[in-house]
Amino acid sequence: MKTHQCEECKLRAKHDKAPKSFIGRFWRWHINFCPGWKSYMKSLDESKKEEIAVKYKLKP
Repeated sequence: MKTHQCEECKLRAKHDKAPKSFIGRFWRWHINFCPGWKSYMKSLDESKKEEIAVKYKLKP
């Protein structure tokens, strides 16, 4: 099973603390095309995907 580091991502943690900071905005922009993030999202169950989509305002 492939492991994803997205749960422990330092940039994601900075976004969670300060979403409007430069690093926070950079991380949010970055996940729009990051292959690792896409793979991570595909590995989650539906309820966790929905929770993350709401938290980060992602398109379904």
